[in-house]
Amino acid sequence: MTPSVSAADRLDLPTDLPDDRLAHAVDSWLRDNLPADWLAAADAGRWAEVAAILADPERAGAWYDRLGDSGLATATWPREHGGLAMPADRAAIITEQLRRYRAERPDRDFVGLALAGPTILEWGTDQQKAERLPALARSRELWCQLFSEPGAGSDLAGLSTRAVQREDGSWVVNGQKVWSSYAQYADYGMLLARTDPDAPKHRGITYFLLDMRTPGVDPRPLRQMTGDAEFNEVFLDEVVVPDSARLGPVGQGWAVAITTLMQERNGLSGRPAVGEGEVERVVARALETGAWQDPLLRDRLLQAFVDERVLQMATVRSFTETGAEQPTAEGSMRKLAHAVLSEELARLGSEIAPDALAWEPGPVPEAVHRFLAAKTYSIAGGTSEIQRNIIAERLLGLPKDPDPERNLPFSQRGRG
Repeated sequence: MTPSVSAADRLDLPTDLPDDRLAHAVDSWLRDNLPADWLAAADAGRWAEVAAILADPERAGAWYDRLGDSGLATATWPREHGGLAMPADRAAIITEQLRRYRAERPDRDFVGLALAGPTILEWGTDQQKAERLPALARSRELWCQLFSEPGAGSDLAGLSTRAVQREDGSWVVNGQKVWSSYAQYADYGMLLARTDPDAPKHRGITYFLLDMRTPGVDPRPLRQMTGDAEFNEVFLDEVVVPDSARLGPVGQGWAVAITTLMQERNGLSGRPAVGEGEVERVVARALETGAWQDPLLRDRLLQAFVDERVLQMATVRSFTETGAEQPTAEGSMRKLAHAVLSEELARLGSEIAPDALAWEPGPVPEAVHRFLAAKTYSIAGGTSEIQRNIIAERLLGLPKDPDPERNLPFSQRGRG
């Protein structure tokens, strides 16, 4: 078991500290705690040197331990679980300071830190919190999401992976998941499985925290057109899961999953801060190549700038008024806007770079990679079509599409 996060090493930051004083306090802590070579490289803007430091597992691990003990990595978490009990908008100030030094947690930790952590905080037992949260705070465990299935697409509740409970209380899981980021490296996975096929589809699901090293768990990377293999299909063959790994009550996995999904949509809509964003990077490239002189393209860039700033301000307002701890369907609006903006920026980048759609064999240029990955945000965390349905039904009050099989047992759906 990972030792609990040390209260002695945690920063004492009042939640009502003024923004400038909070930023200064975090900056001072970073300057006192970052390794000297890292600090010197960051001050000089030599980011390749910082990347090299973080590429060393031993040095990166030591830094994430220190960051986790400080509470800065999990600022919104309760103090008793290693956090600082900060509201989401205040935590964003901390995140911005970490980003200034490239000292924040890596992207691969998003699933564990932003999704698994808050879900365990809301639904976990005391034992589950004690076992998993300290490791999450320190980046000691990598997590993946085992929700989507080949036959359940956007209809997540239509999943067919089965978990059958044995007499000793443990569960035997069989099925297949897909689009699981980093599953080939993950230590744990958030697993949804059907435990009662005779209940309606939303009511027969149970949520588990799966140890990915369990016999019968077989992740297989999927090569993407970018050349990356971030996603996986995961086969589950007679996987035995102890009942102590169940998160929430039996049959209420859909309610637990909603907590995870809301956190995911919040996390995929951008961070709650107003300032330099992706558009500035694209504009800088347009100035380099001379594409800025094209008035039509320049107009699109300016519109993208406005869209990004509006999204940033809406995100700040949302986190201030509703908080990230209890996200609402409003997050679907921001997630949808972020997906649309990301696609437009990818298109603009491909038009600005002269070699964007015709490149030599070898490493894929950045503009090409972004263009090929443009659909990521319109799929991950629920497709844009699903977000539009959520907005229509939960925010605008429009009627749901009729589902004559809604209350049928899952095992009888589709027989008519």
